[in-house]
Amino acid sequence: MARPEISIVIPMFNEEDVLPLLVERLRPVADGLDTAYEVVAVDDGSRDATPVLLQRYHREWPQLRVVRLRANAGHQAAISAGLASAVGDYVVTLDADLQDPPEVIGEMLAKARAGADVVYGVRSDRSTDSTFKRVTAQGFYRVVRAMSDADVHSDAGDFRLMSRATVDAVNGLPEHNRVLRFVVPALGFPSDTVEYRREVRAAGETKYPLSKMLRLSADSITGTSVGPLRAAIWLGLLGAVVAVGVVAYALIARAQGHVVTGWTSTVAVVAAMGALQLLCLGILGEYLGRMWEMLQARPSYFIAYDSQREEPRPGSAGEGELP
Repeated sequence: MARPEISIVIPMFNEEDVLPLLVERLRPVADGLDTAYEVVAVDDGSRDATPVLLQRYHREWPQLRVVRLRANAGHQAAISAGLASAVGDYVVTLDADLQDPPEVIGEMLAKARAGADVVYGVRSDRSTDSTFKRVTAQGFYRVVRAMSDADVHSDAGDFRLMSRATVDAVNGLPEHNRVLRFVVPALGFPSDTVEYRREVRAAGETKYPLSKMLRLSADSITGTSVGPLRAAIWLGLLGAVVAVGVVAYALIARAQGHVVTGWTSTVAVVAAMGALQLLCLGILGEYLGRMWEMLQARPSYFIAYDSQREEPRPGSAGEGELP
């Protein structure tokens, strides 16, 4: 089989109900791309008949590869495993529930061939989602954008196409518990979008209940921003202002004889110490934030072309080189 130009990575966890429907829709789309392809199905420790069905389809569909994780590692980890296994020049990540239609992959590939390193699938119509989910998603993305430098579209999820350069850059990042919908935009590679209508889940149950959504939110915020650490500095400054006001009030009250003995000094000391503690926590948070950024080890920039080399290289460069 020829080396694939495009790889389609699909994380799966207990998807026995939707898997036949997925194959029925995805295979004609992939065959219609008129290029060599592979489908990388990542079984994230399924406990139902998903592994058996995948092996059956693997025998019938030569382009289907099955990567099985030893234990359930989570949706984002399963996608990362698929990215590490994919060999195509372009890689599409797609969920198995068919809420994101595989029929737009051809449009994504066309825009990638035109020069985009990343093509995001953007949901132009989310009427199939509950009102609660739409409202909380919009609010969550606003918070992340306000706390970090990531330029993330609020209606883009994990349905995207990435060039080999982008995939290599993501695979080279050492950080754990990464949320790819924020990591990929943070790389800053040239991107484009494809709009589509989000559909209802074709079959089965959602694998993202409220508890997992909350965990994903926590990983997203702590993985993209040191804002929570730096918040202590602002709280400390606010506490200092309040402390000055409290001390001034205490002195005025003492001058007017409206307080008992020792009250003024107690209030002044407590207010001052509270503000000082918050400021100290803010300073510690700033240093922890610097350590966090160093541990992420994200390259400062990526070289797209070097005239000393015959071909562009997708890898990252070290400090000091001109992009």
